[in-house]
Amino acid sequence: MIFEGSEKKAEIIVKDGLNLLEIPDTFWAQLVEKAKATILSSVKNDKLKAFLLSESSLFVWEDRMLIITCGQTTLIQAIDFFTSEYGKDSIKQLIFQRKNEYFSHMQHSTFMDDIKLLENKFNGTALRFGNIDDHHNYIYFLDQEYTPSADDHTYELLMYEISCEARKLLTDENVTKNQIRDLLKLDKILPGFELDDFVFNPYGYSLNAIKDDNYFTCHITPQEECPYISFETDIDMKEIASVLIDAMEPISYDFIEFCPNQDGTCGLNVNPGEYKAKTQVESFLKCGYIMYFSHFYKLRTNRLKPYKLL
Repeated sequence: MIFEGSEKKAEIIVKDGLNLLEIPDTFWAQLVEKAKATILSSVKNDKLKAFLLSESSLFVWEDRMLIITCGQTTLIQAIDFFTSEYGKDSIKQLIFQRKNEYFSHMQHSTFMDDIKLLENKFNGTALRFGNIDDHHNYIYFLDQEYTPSADDHTYELLMYEISCEARKLLTDENVTKNQIRDLLKLDKILPGFELDDFVFNPYGYSLNAIKDDNYFTCHITPQEECPYISFETDIDMKEIASVLIDAMEPISYDFIEFCPNQDGTCGLNVNPGEYKAKTQVESFLKCGYIMYFSHFYKLRTNRLKPYKLL
């Protein structure tokens, strides 16, 4: 069974006068439907709403929304729906990302197709971080001034080819939420967070976690044909990444960081003795962030066998 775990992501930051937390949940359900996904459950507090989706997650704050979708979703249609409903003049900044997919031929659009649609309403810049023949990340952002707050950090940790032990647990048809929480040591890395998670049939796991205005999300595609695990958060990933990597023991991982221009301290290698840097790309973006993309790997000690397709 194959599934495209690689995600598309959009963050829309709105201008003063539009409070996204006041928008009814029926609107967010419609927006998610435009992306060909559905809402499974939600949690909220005074500062943040978190919706767990059939394909990843949606987070809503007063001044911004963040939506992440995997599979064969059409995230660009959800963005178009939002801008049609509230107008492009309500948007202070829009940042759109797509990772290179395992099964790009099964997607409804390419990154450049998506950008053409955005450019019908906006003027922006599109970049690729990483080499075209390896793991890479595409990003598009608006060519309009934006200054993020000094504490506005985002971290992404993307893993490939996890250990046999982790895969065995995660592909067990009887695996429970608590077993996966224990594997990820969530009680250690997310103290005080409210958790909302779901185990998919036959495989897969998704988690949203919130505390005050902070979020953490995890999405796991464990099957051997297309292993992929993503973590994203606005808490300091550098303090918890080693716990997650030790739990999954991936053969390689990407680390992506967005930090405000006034900070300028991007970058991570959790275990330099075991993992080697293959790619590191860093650039100041006109939208006010420094973006850092890296790919780390460890050498294989064994020869691989071919995977049987037919």
